[in-house]
Amino acid sequence: MDKLELIKRKAVQIFSEEDLEKKIKSGKKLVIKLGADPSRPDLHIGHSVVLRVLRQFQNMGHEVVFIVGDFTAMIGDPSGKSKTRPSLTFEQTKKSAETYLEQATKILDKDKTRIAYNSEWLSKMTFEDVIKLAGKYTVARIMERDDFKNRFENNLPLSMHELLYPLMQGYDSVALNADIEIGGTDQTFNLLVGRELQRNYDQEPQVVMTFPLLVGLDGKEKMSKSLDNYIGLSETPFKKFEKSMKIPDNVLRQYFELATDLPTEEIDQIMSGDIRDAHVRFAKELINMYDDPKDFELAKNKYKEIASGEIPEDIPTCRISENKLNICELLVRVGLANSKGEAKRMIAGNGVKIDLQIQKEVQAEIDIVEGKVVQFGKNKFVKIIK
Repeated sequence: MDKLELIKRKAVQIFSEEDLEKKIKSGKKLVIKLGADPSRPDLHIGHSVVLRVLRQFQNMGHEVVFIVGDFTAMIGDPSGKSKTRPSLTFEQTKKSAETYLEQATKILDKDKTRIAYNSEWLSKMTFEDVIKLAGKYTVARIMERDDFKNRFENNLPLSMHELLYPLMQGYDSVALNADIEIGGTDQTFNLLVGRELQRNYDQEPQVVMTFPLLVGLDGKEKMSKSLDNYIGLSETPFKKFEKSMKIPDNVLRQYFELATDLPTEEIDQIMSGDIRDAHVRFAKELINMYDDPKDFELAKNKYKEIASGEIPEDIPTCRISENKLNICELLVRVGLANSKGEAKRMIAGNGVKIDLQIQKEVQAEIDIVEGKVVQFGKNKFVKIIK
């Protein structure tokens, strides 16, 4: 299967396939666009679905433009939201954007990737420019968006600046004269606005390609930092392994299909075997893609040690000079709790162990000796040194 057929196979919708074929056959070096708002600083493997499509376009010789939506992030994409998102400052979006390039180039070829910030053009628009832009789209068309329509019909707040968001994102395509824009299925409306605006600005409309959203570790909602159901691209190999083992069995196949490049036949073979082995294989693929492959065995062994109730060898240390400490104070000192109140809740939940022994008394005085291990939950350990 050639690269374009592989891309098309993974896509949910293409607007339109005929236009895509025409652009590819033109022999022109196409401008392929993907945008991401840095409302949070980390990318996760849900983002990798479209980033890996971009990499395939790079391998075909086309120009990839990764747009950091530092200006649009101040509004926050209202897609799928039932209420207005809190506004971010320009400084906040810039700070989150700092790590985006480093993470995105774990997948993209850094030398072949153009990074653009949409503040480059949106921040320079005058109020007259905004009025002209708004004049190119009707309220009726904007209200075709399900989330806008539902909020309006249910008398939920819907701010004017949110209605402008699709136009701002769409204008990015005009500013770049994009040939193709890709995104998740939740972005379909916004991407099509860009296609329509290009027509209004006398440009050849971009092809829009949408791709599936990877479900999160809860097995229900889409993968998201805000829902804490994600596997981060920059997380440690052990975290990747641990979270891979938590993927619900019924969505593991989707993870293989969307987050790896394994052929369907190999995925069939993996999923027909032991499901636990399949989780381990996914973890291996993930670590091989984003970390040193040698880290897989280390992560696997550490996971086995913790699962068997043992204390791993390689754990953080904390130097404490006192000979005795209240257990709540100890949890704060070693960094497992942010406050004594939090420490008390951790103890009440039977989550605290010292040298593998559960601690139940918040007033307990702990002897501070070299090598004592403080533990919270299954995988947070700190060894005391004097």
